[in-house]
Amino acid sequence: MGALPIIDTRSLFRPLDHALQTLLAEMQPVEWELPTVAGTWLVKDVVAHLLDGNLRALSMQRDGYFGEAPPDIEGYDDLVGWLNELNATWVSAMKRVSPKVLTFLHEVTGPATCDYYSSLDPMATAVFAVDWAGEEESLNWMHLAREYSEKWHHQQQIRDAAGLPGIMGSEFFVPFMDTYLRGLPHTFRSVEAPLGTSISVTIDTAGTWYMEKTDASWELFTSPRSTPAATITLDPDLAWKLFSKNIRPEAVTQGVSLSGDEGLARHVLQMVAVMA
Repeated sequence: MGALPIIDTRSLFRPLDHALQTLLAEMQPVEWELPTVAGTWLVKDVVAHLLDGNLRALSMQRDGYFGEAPPDIEGYDDLVGWLNELNATWVSAMKRVSPKVLTFLHEVTGPATCDYYSSLDPMATAVFAVDWAGEEESLNWMHLAREYSEKWHHQQQIRDAAGLPGIMGSEFFVPFMDTYLRGLPHTFRSVEAPLGTSISVTIDTAGTWYMEKTDASWELFTSPRSTPAATITLDPDLAWKLFSKNIRPEAVTQGVSLSGDEGLARHVLQMVAVMA
């Protein structure tokens, strides 16, 4: 049994961005106005949010320019509230920008963002910690995996809304789900269980992850050391929507199978791998 290896997503940003550029170029006018699973955001709003991600990465991370100072942040809820406000004001301003201009801006900023991400040393300290994984300081490989997961799930929201083929192949989906599940130990941080208790989490088409209660915490491993006390299997389409907080556990009626300790298995459904 070994700890999970790092996730190196640097080579994935460019093909993922190419898939987005192709998608935007082929979308029909009516598709830009379709509702998505991202709350009140339409497809066009999600595209605008993805553009904001590129601009923030280039300005704040590459250029070290943070612009306006954040308000006093006294905890996770304050941070989420501030980020939600930033997202909302940007999307509101982008209402006046046409789909054609949004597509053009993605064509300009997408490759530059991919170049920047590819240039980073995966083992160096990241400019931002991955808060939803419980990290107070992150290495670049985890920071980049988080950035990759953002780009993956927002593009998938667009495809889902338009009824277009998703990016669910193993090349893109397995690293995405591997990233999200790094938040599982943090989700279980307050869950008590006997030492050595293990849980298996299977995402159909993506693989199985194992988590065990150790002396200090819950930890993820590549294989189980004992028979899992609880197992959960999720449909991949359910998994990405659930862990992105596009649907909540109480709304899940199908696409999940539980066995063993149902309480432990059901707690997996509480994981949220986005800042929300």
